[in-house]
Amino acid sequence: MPRILIADDQADVLAALRLLLKGDRFEIETAASPAGVIKAVDSQELDVVLIDLNYARDTTSGSEGLDLLTRIQAIDPTLPVVVMTAWGSVDLAVEAMRRGARDFIQKPWDNARLLAVLRTQVELAAALRRGQRLEAENLALRESDGPAKPRVIAESQPMKAILKIVERIGPADANVLITGENGAGKEVIARALHRSSARSAKPLVSLNAGALAEGVFESELFGHVRGAFTDAKTDRVGRFELADGGTLFLDEIANVPLNLQPKLLRVLETGEFERVGSSKTKKVNVRLLSATNADLNAEVAQGKFRQDLFFRLNTVEIHVPPLRERRDDIAPLAEHFLRQHSERYRRGVMAFTPQALDALRQHAWPGNVRELDHVVERAVLMSSSSVVTAFDLALQTTPDARLSARLEEMSLEDAERLLIKKALARFEGNANRAAEALGLSRSALYRRLQKYGLS
Repeated sequence: MPRILIADDQADVLAALRLLLKGDRFEIETAASPAGVIKAVDSQELDVVLIDLNYARDTTSGSEGLDLLTRIQAIDPTLPVVVMTAWGSVDLAVEAMRRGARDFIQKPWDNARLLAVLRTQVELAAALRRGQRLEAENLALRESDGPAKPRVIAESQPMKAILKIVERIGPADANVLITGENGAGKEVIARALHRSSARSAKPLVSLNAGALAEGVFESELFGHVRGAFTDAKTDRVGRFELADGGTLFLDEIANVPLNLQPKLLRVLETGEFERVGSSKTKKVNVRLLSATNADLNAEVAQGKFRQDLFFRLNTVEIHVPPLRERRDDIAPLAEHFLRQHSERYRRGVMAFTPQALDALRQHAWPGNVRELDHVVERAVLMSSSSVVTAFDLALQTTPDARLSARLEEMSLEDAERLLIKKALARFEGNANRAAEALGLSRSALYRRLQKYGLS
């Protein structure tokens, strides 16, 4: 039911209006003074306000009501206000409309006209707010959706295992934390989870927390009202509101400022929040998917991330392995990007030479799938024919990368040396953990460190 606020200093007027409007299925709030009106407008979601223009017994100028009208407009310019007074005049009606009133009712009122005016204003305000919301949704979806968002391409066993997890938990509403290196494809997994959920008909709204300055982060998440800060010229819908009924994907979640983490925890627990600069509590129903390349356990231990928020985020955790650990995906991904960029740049049908595919499989891919995409795009632009050669790929490889790619060609000593280096790097120089991972005693590892000059 639409919620109306009625303001008048006469109890019998309030009682009569309450009886009339209740019969027409309005949810009714009342106020007897301008201060009561401001308090209600500032703290509640209202659909229309009906205010008297005079509150002091010895005043008939309407100045109190006109000032009140101006204050309401400053708080919420989309909220329709209908004014009424027993001392109606053309000049007063014109001034009320100039200050933002949507219509003017003179006492004693005609019931049918009053109801028609209020219903019309409720519908017009709803249409205006829907238009503003759609505009904000379109902007957010253009930013987060964009063209050419691929589905999951998975030929390797690790990725096939991830797809099985997506099938199992996608239909649930559980929050999911997706971890993995930069460029590994965490957002693609988030989109797969959304597509397989009951929320797939609703929007998937994305926000990269790592790309935001701390000062605008709260506004991006929760929105703001006009005047909340210097550049807040209009109200703005936040990402949680845009994702209501759907899914919100927060990338680089570890970058959420520590002082804002309690607010994020609150909306995850209760669905409630306030826009910046407003005391009105809003409620949403959103499934949160988040992603990070950071070690959140370490962030929690260092006091940089709240443990209770971490537990809320990772009801289920999915780790996306780097591309170098799923080499069976390299060729199909490269073929996908080749088709995509060939079409984009109107190059016709293109193909990789066998040597080019070998070079792609042997590369270390420190930038993961994102790097592969960029390499193929550049090759499409640089190729002088309908085939992409290894030369067109222009891959830069380090000695260790070349060794990794040709493990089967290494001597036993070279392979052992490489595996020890990788284990030490993975555990940040912790010899005990590296030895355990390699299946060696600590003393055996140290002997090998000395042997290969790694100590």
